[in-house]
Amino acid sequence: MKPWATSPRRDDLPRPDGSVASDSAELLLDLVDHLDAMLAYWDDRQTCRFANMAYKAWFGRGREELLGTTMKDLLGPLYEMNLPYIEAAYRGERQVFERAIPRPDGSGVRHSLATYIPRMVNNQVVGIFVHVADVEPIKRLELELMAAKEEAEKLATHDFLTGLPNRLLLADRMDEAIGRAKRTSEKVYLLAIDIDNFKQVNDSYGHAAGDGLLIETAARIKSCVREYDTVARIGGDEFLVLAAGALLSDEVESLATRMLVAAREPYQLGPAVLMSSLSIGIAEFPRHGATKELLTLSADRALYSAKNSGRDCFVVSDSALPSRPCSADFA
Repeated sequence: MKPWATSPRRDDLPRPDGSVASDSAELLLDLVDHLDAMLAYWDDRQTCRFANMAYKAWFGRGREELLGTTMKDLLGPLYEMNLPYIEAAYRGERQVFERAIPRPDGSGVRHSLATYIPRMVNNQVVGIFVHVADVEPIKRLELELMAAKEEAEKLATHDFLTGLPNRLLLADRMDEAIGRAKRTSEKVYLLAIDIDNFKQVNDSYGHAAGDGLLIETAARIKSCVREYDTVARIGGDEFLVLAAGALLSDEVESLATRMLVAAREPYQLGPAVLMSSLSIGIAEFPRHGATKELLTLSADRALYSAKNSGRDCFVVSDSALPSRPCSADFA
């Protein structure tokens, strides 16, 4: 029968070199060296008196290399960034803050949470304890959550297919533009836009082709407007463009003309080439509507006038005739 196996006593644990450690301080040192967090003590001259081996992975310098080193020498460019926290700690104030620390191999940064704890003797700060934990997984999760939140907000306010603002975001921007116009008397125009004969594209080539035409048309319309104008898709093949600011009616009509010209460019769909066009209705605030609802209604009515006039043209609200001859080829 085998004798009972016994565990080594706490003070008989083996050292890495095979000898036996009998000093509990050495056991504690071995423990802190295996932590994935930096632990150090800096005296009142900001000189390192103790550091665990985690500094080797974070800064490329082990304990023996750090002893006697100043905090400024270790941190380099980070020192000035950390200085407000360092000074506060040496005034006796505990500090907790985040810091991105460059990796020693230059492969990016490691996100950390640093804690500076003053060491008090006779009510005097004689040094500070430093604990720096790796929060990279938490930071990564935080960034993923922020990205998910931004994506959710975008989905709530943008069209999923074209990426353009949707009706909800457009309504907010119309409220802002109309409110500003009431204070400053600046111009606000709304352009209602439809793709002519869009149903025929879906019926002849399929919905994937129709989606492609919607995406291309959205890009072409957007290329014609100013950076701060809003192009929105409000459903199907319907778009609305909100143009506000120092605009003259001639400039808005010029904008509509550029859209018509851009839309007529051939659209390559595999081996097939699609020819497209737009019908556009234009309404001006407050002449054609003193609210966003009335302004939208006026733009829609002008749009239908453009369609009834042969398509591939624009019509200004309250205008009896289209602003340019419309081709009967698209009727």
